[in-house]
Amino acid sequence: MDALIDMSAILFLGVLTVYVGNLALVYNRRSAWARRSHKLSQDYLRAEIDLITDRRRIEREKTDLSWNGFRKFEISSKTMEAAGTCSFYLAPHDGKPLPPFEPGQFLTFNLNIPGQTKPVVRCYSLSDSPNHPESYRVTIKSVPPPRDRPELPPGLSSNFFLDQLDVGDIVDVKAPSGHFFLDMSSHKPIVLIGGGVGLTPVLSMLNAVVESGSQRETHFFYGVVCGADHAFKEHLQKTARENENVHLHVCYSQPSDGDVEGEDYQHGERVSVDLFKRLLASNNYEYYFCGPPPMMNSLVEGLEAWNVPEKYIHFEAFGPASVKKKLDGKAQEAASGGPTLNVNFARSDRSVPWNAEAGSILELAEANGVVNISASCRAGNCGSCITAIKDGEVEYLNPPGSPAEEGSCYTCIAVPKSDLVIDA
Repeated sequence: MDALIDMSAILFLGVLTVYVGNLALVYNRRSAWARRSHKLSQDYLRAEIDLITDRRRIEREKTDLSWNGFRKFEISSKTMEAAGTCSFYLAPHDGKPLPPFEPGQFLTFNLNIPGQTKPVVRCYSLSDSPNHPESYRVTIKSVPPPRDRPELPPGLSSNFFLDQLDVGDIVDVKAPSGHFFLDMSSHKPIVLIGGGVGLTPVLSMLNAVVESGSQRETHFFYGVVCGADHAFKEHLQKTARENENVHLHVCYSQPSDGDVEGEDYQHGERVSVDLFKRLLASNNYEYYFCGPPPMMNSLVEGLEAWNVPEKYIHFEAFGPASVKKKLDGKAQEAASGGPTLNVNFARSDRSVPWNAEAGSILELAEANGVVNISASCRAGNCGSCITAIKDGEVEYLNPPGSPAEEGSCYTCIAVPKSDLVIDA
């Protein structure tokens, strides 16, 4: 009997030991999980604090280090990135620090091109992240004559950069500006899309995401004709390889014989919303894109048809034929064949009707012999065409790079919203 009691006691002690051991194990696991959870919370909080601190520093430096008008910059180096595409690194000639910029913004150049009677103003997107305070980088592709008009001259400013400017040359540059840029404080997944040299602003965004340590889901689409046009190839491949959150999708519309699918590029087709539907889990992303007009228009239309909210569709104007938004009110009536609107060019003493076929106010002026409006970028970025409004209202076909002065408008992207009188 005593032996039976002893055995029961031993079994009880054994079960109790196992139970206590399991409790300890559970406690240790929970404690470890709690410690990990606490550490993750601390790391997240610290990252958020660092982000807020960085944003405050950036805003302060943008204010303290920026400049008005044009500033002298020296070309410190040049790098060919693809056929006819070159990166220019620009260092301030005065040696003073540079202000940071938002990834996606552009620089405005005042170029003294031989043979031109006055300086030529052009805008080029910054192609690297803001994390390089010693210099800015722009990447420029030489523009050939139009395919359907080979008798026309090639791009004036792009060919001047590639053919005539070299290391040590001085150029005049305005401070970074533009409303097309990535919100670095957001964690929402993004789709970045570049067509041809439209790669530059979205490459700046990609580099900024990676260098910040952000883990936001990022899909990068890049469309070119073939491998000869593929800029930053090694950099993009390395970035995707070293960052699990970055997914690279390079599209060749007409691959050459030596281009290898799966190695040089991922898709033998154009960038399109149909491709997004095959590759993305849903439409729930923010989309940033820049490229030639046909691509831009097809993406805007396709994303809208895919029920992507307008607030998540961001694009950079790419010349005068780029994406144009729907007009409102009387402008839409005139565009739809209703009553025309009247534009009075006061200084030229000329009053002409406007409808959709007339295009922008600048195009209307040029078609009717009004010659006192300057123009350069024709995308609402450089400010050359800004003109005072004496009476009436305008609306914009594309978002301007920066707000016009009150009572003025960028005539290159503006259309009348009512009968209009402008100082031209």
